[in-house]
Amino acid sequence: MSLEIQEIGVELLPRYAEIPISFKVESVFCIETISQGFGGFRLVEKKVEPYTKDYDSQADDGDRPIRWPERFDVSKWGFFLALDGPAAVGGATVAIDTPKVNMLENRDDLAVLWDIRVHPNRRRSGIGSKLFQYAADWARGRGYKQLKIETQNVNVPACRFYAKQGCELGAIHRYGYAGRPHVAREAMLLWYLDL
Repeated sequence: MSLEIQEIGVELLPRYAEIPISFKVESVFCIETISQGFGGFRLVEKKVEPYTKDYDSQADDGDRPIRWPERFDVSKWGFFLALDGPAAVGGATVAIDTPKVNMLENRDDLAVLWDIRVHPNRRRSGIGSKLFQYAADWARGRGYKQLKIETQNVNVPACRFYAKQGCELGAIHRYGYAGRPHVAREAMLLWYLDL
C-alpha cells in the first residue's frame, strides 16, 4: 500500500462522496445516569441485533458531501483524500471559521472534524489514523487549539477510534437528536482533542 493523503478542492467532492461511510452496528453505548446526573454518566456497552447505519443515506440530501458547499461557506474548510495509487480509499473534512456551523460554538480557536470515512474493505489498516492525524495537523498548522468531533452512541468503533487518537469525551447529549425522528433514540457524543 502506497498511501498518499492529498488536500483537495470542492470540485473533487463527488469523488470523496463515493467512499462509503456505512458501518455495522453490533453494540451501543447505553448512557446510565448516576444520582439523576449529579454523579455523572456511565457508558455501558450492550450488544444489539446487528444492523447497518449509513450517515449519507439517513439524512436529507443536503447533508451529503456534494451538498456541503450549497449549505455552508466552505471556502476555508480542509478536504482530504487518502489515495492508494489511483483509488480513493478514505477522506476527511475539517470545518473552520463558518458562522452557520453551530458545532464551532462561535469560537475562533476551534476546528471541527466534520467527516471522516474509510472504504469498508480498507478499514482497520491504519488509513483512518493517518487521515485523523493529517486533519489534526492541518488545523494545528492554522493556529487552532482544539479539534471537536461528533459521533453517536451507536458508533462504538468510532468512539474507540477517537479515544485511541487521544481525544477526550467532553460532552454527552442524551437528547441531541430528539428533533430528528429517525435518530431520536441516539445520543450525541462530543469528543475533543487539544492541538
